[in-house]
Amino acid sequence: MKNRQTQQDSLGRRPFLALAAASLAMPLKAQSWPDKPLRIIVPFVPGGPPDAISRLIQGRLTEILGQPIVVDNRGGAGGSIGTKAVAKSAPDGYTILITSSAFVVNTSLPDAGYDAEKDFIPVTIAASQPNVIVSHPSLPVNTLPELIAMAKTTPMAFATPGQGTTPHLTAENLFNITAKLNMTAIHYRGAGQAVGALVAGEPKVGCAAMTAPLQNIKAGKLKALAVSSAKRLSILPDVPTLSELGFADMLDYTWVGAFLPTGTPAAVQNKWYEALTKALSAPDMQEKIKAMAFESIAESPAKTGEYVRSEIQRWAKVSKHLGMIP
Repeated sequence: MKNRQTQQDSLGRRPFLALAAASLAMPLKAQSWPDKPLRIIVPFVPGGPPDAISRLIQGRLTEILGQPIVVDNRGGAGGSIGTKAVAKSAPDGYTILITSSAFVVNTSLPDAGYDAEKDFIPVTIAASQPNVIVSHPSLPVNTLPELIAMAKTTPMAFATPGQGTTPHLTAENLFNITAKLNMTAIHYRGAGQAVGALVAGEPKVGCAAMTAPLQNIKAGKLKALAVSSAKRLSILPDVPTLSELGFADMLDYTWVGAFLPTGTPAAVQNKWYEALTKALSAPDMQEKIKAMAFESIAESPAKTGEYVRSEIQRWAKVSKHLGMIP
């Protein structure tokens, strides 16, 4: 009888011992993370803001985390294809999404394939920059009012980095909703392709986040007509804001944020946030970020979550007005 009781006690303790062992193993596992290469998925082709920021801090993150980091561009569907890939990846922290504000725009679309709030954990908003309205030098306009006047009598199209990106919505809101034009949006697979088309003059007007067209603006291959920031940029001091030109409500920014799939351990989330913050705050990184017309933010996960929720609501209203969502 005593042997049987001892056996029962032993069996009864096994689940508890197993749980205790598991709980002890978890901190050890978190402490050893990462122990293999890491991957940043950028859901756009090279050339846009998320790609620029990812490649800028790639080497620094490798130093901080002690493992090689690969930047994997998965362009298509305005960013949805790469975003879905991260949502479906193992929640172990070895795959992270670095994306643009298209992340919050697309989540409202019927065919997005992901839920920005349910499928992801916010890590940080790394940086942001305004959008810029540009034109080809061959187009006989030098200001935004001149462009709008021309578009009232001449059929025109504008290039975007993809449907649902904030440059797309900025341009739609400016040209077709506010100015009541009938300009056609031509969507490309990322800012790099859109700027390439603009430099070639097909089409002759476009809207993009500042990074992609900046060098071509400086080289005179594109004209910057207006920026969507609250004040003029020190890097382009002669370019007026949309507010200055009478479009007071158009303070639009393209931001770059980092997100992990839901279920990623809290300790791993913290390590990513600490690594990203450290990389972004380094003085040499700050200078390079500023040179690309970005404002470095490195927002906390909690504030990132709040901001993402507000952005989803904001852009859903614009998308609905444009008929992109029912």
